[in-house]
Amino acid sequence: MGRGYVLLGMAMAVFIFCLAGCGVETKDGNEKIKDLEFTVLGEENIPEELKQVIEEKKEKEFKLTYQDGDFLYICVGYGRQETGGYSITVNELYLTANAIYVDTNLIGPEPENRELYHGQEKDGASYPYVVVKLEYLDKAVVFD
Repeated sequence: MGRGYVLLGMAMAVFIFCLAGCGVETKDGNEKIKDLEFTVLGEENIPEELKQVIEEKKEKEFKLTYQDGDFLYICVGYGRQETGGYSITVNELYLTANAIYVDTNLIGPEPENRELYHGQEKDGASYPYVVVKLEYLDKAVVFD
């Protein structure tokens, strides 16, 4: 009877080993499905309520989303900068199974040109931010 248990145990081990080797590959949800189409908005095209939120947050870095009807707005602000002349690039905006990923980058003025941008406000400061508009998707937004 002991030999029967040994054979049963070995058969089960072989079966489990085969299951482990024949597993179904699953995605972790972070793989890019597709790039998303978006529009970078000028200040005149930003919804008024969103403009007010940006105005309240602009002193410090911020990342926020806003939904208005069928559209999702993704906003990234870089806080107070000592001069003007900054721009922001949207490096990536894509969809995964679990979320929308966005990656932006602040590009400053060349050091030799920084003096040209003083005087935009009383103290020469600026508050660079970007607002992108895309069709609403019921997904979390991850800022890289």
